[in-house]
Amino acid sequence: MSENVKKFRLFDAVLAAVCIVLVVESSAPAAAIGNSQFFWWIFLLVGFFLPYGLISAELGTTYEDEGGIYDWVKRAFGNRWGSRVAWYYYINFPLWMGSLAVLFFDIVSQITGWEPNVWIAVLIELAFIWGVVFISNFSIAENKWLLNIAAFLKAFIMLSIGALGIYRALTVGPANEFTLASLIPSFDADGLSYISVIVFNFLGFEVVTTFASQMSDPSREIPKAIILGGIIIALFYLLSAFGISVAIPTEELTISSGIIESVMLLTGRTSGIIITLFGLMFLYTLIANLTSWSFGVNYVAKYAAEQNALPKVLAIEDKKGMPIGANIANGVIASLIVVAAPFIPSQDIFWSFFALNMVTLLMSYILMFPAFLKLRNSDPDAVRPFKINGSSLKLMIMSYVPMILLVISVIFSIIPLSRDPAELGEKIPLLIGTVAAIVVGEIIAAGAVKNDKAKGN
Repeated sequence: MSENVKKFRLFDAVLAAVCIVLVVESSAPAAAIGNSQFFWWIFLLVGFFLPYGLISAELGTTYEDEGGIYDWVKRAFGNRWGSRVAWYYYINFPLWMGSLAVLFFDIVSQITGWEPNVWIAVLIELAFIWGVVFISNFSIAENKWLLNIAAFLKAFIMLSIGALGIYRALTVGPANEFTLASLIPSFDADGLSYISVIVFNFLGFEVVTTFASQMSDPSREIPKAIILGGIIIALFYLLSAFGISVAIPTEELTISSGIIESVMLLTGRTSGIIITLFGLMFLYTLIANLTSWSFGVNYVAKYAAEQNALPKVLAIEDKKGMPIGANIANGVIASLIVVAAPFIPSQDIFWSFFALNMVTLLMSYILMFPAFLKLRNSDPDAVRPFKINGSSLKLMIMSYVPMILLVISVIFSIIPLSRDPAELGEKIPLLIGTVAAIVVGEIIAAGAVKNDKAKGN
């Protein structure tokens, strides 16, 4: 690629990292853990986020193929495992798109007071989905302004909630009791079920590595973007979590609209220009979230499909080389989700699809960490512009601790930890959806192996 095309700078990469990883809408599900969330934020920041970010930086600057996480796992463990990872990584995105389409309408309704019939709502959700699909047909360099604006808006929203939370705590008092005992995790079913949300909130840095071809010096810029972006993101998450906890009692928190509810409670207003502006900024970040992730997910899907690891339709590209097949498939799957949503007996449609998206994404990362160790041994001569220093024991700890945390997070998300009817009603459908995703993934993986054998690989 010529130098005049490489317009994605370090500044853009940091903002892209903030836009991709900083997921404003998942702050409320994390706050549902209660005050013990602060323990989990800090624990998972050290135990998961830091090693994950460093490993992503090394793998992403060593193997600059567009396949990303799929390519890393395939190199280490073969096409069957690579196909599984590519499927989980891909399918999470249209599930997420469908959940955010539902959330988009919920927020529109909340800030305007407009409550149309269900099919008008579905039409608005479909317009949201296909608007994202259209925007995602442009390259990251062409859309960097969208991501840069979103990064600033996310920062503004979360800093505002944090600042308002501090002011309310000092003047009125917090909605939840902040004591040392309340900050210690209870390890009960409710708290453990939401830990996966915090892990989910830290994911996405490897998407930045897929921008390498549009950067002038990716070996230097990507690690810096991950480190600088990570520090900024951790600060924003903690401030937002505190603001929500100060504003809303944990037992009254609505997962799908907790951000706007927090702004209303912290400002003492339920309508008006301030609430409308916050709502519009939040809606903009939903579009930017999906657009920023689409570049990484779609390129991985296209690359994997070209390697016969995913259905061939996902390999279709336009004249500019954009992965239009994967992009349109996202829109079709997400559209089916929102059309089916009115027929699903759930009190929180957003959380139903968001949780399944979250689980499939967590599953796609599990093998990334042992793949890192395997490639260190099986491909020692590869040029590693950014290399993690340390002993074999240090590298094993950095790899297996995050992997174990991912496995635990998936288990806590889909396995009922009590016989409470509410938990059973939430997790049993999620478990069924996860099993269905695994079955489809196994069918696709078997096809990938069959294609390899047919080609004599």
